[in-house]
Amino acid sequence: MATVEIPLRPLTHASFAEFGDVIEADPRSLRFINNGNTQRFHDLARIDVSAENGHPLLNIFRARPLPQPLKIRMLERHPLGSQAFIPLNQQPFMIVVASAGDTITPDRIRAFLAHSGQGINYHRNTWHHPVIALDTETDFIVIDRGGAGKNCEEFTFSASINICINPTATTGGSTH
Repeated sequence: MATVEIPLRPLTHASFAEFGDVIEADPRSLRFINNGNTQRFHDLARIDVSAENGHPLLNIFRARPLPQPLKIRMLERHPLGSQAFIPLNQQPFMIVVASAGDTITPDRIRAFLAHSGQGINYHRNTWHHPVIALDTETDFIVIDRGGAGKNCEEFTFSASINICINPTATTGGSTH
């Protein structure tokens, strides 16, 4: 069985742009409201759920940590809407994605580490692994699409490929 190791990269706006939005208190989006008493970090993600008369859903997902190093057997995508994950308990989490397309090869897979102040919003059709908590059970606010239509497709990798994400094998650099 062949093994492909995917390095874990810091989550930045630039590195993640192909796959979606990074949600964080970014000073570039700061506005003061309520007579200057409240800081608003404005328009942090493009929520896209209107295809086929869809509507936004606000959910809480509770994710348990998965064994590490993580072995990837499948990815999923949502052709009718975006999907946002914002951790409620300020825990770092792992993100595994591949760009939109009908097939996925291991060389197209990227893995990112979100620090405790970050969330993400996957663009429509971005392949991704289900939410990955790292050290502790983590609750996430999830904003995604409700409504008619098939909005979840899965891609299962061949049993002959063992894709491992190793959180100790990072590419370095800042997480901001």
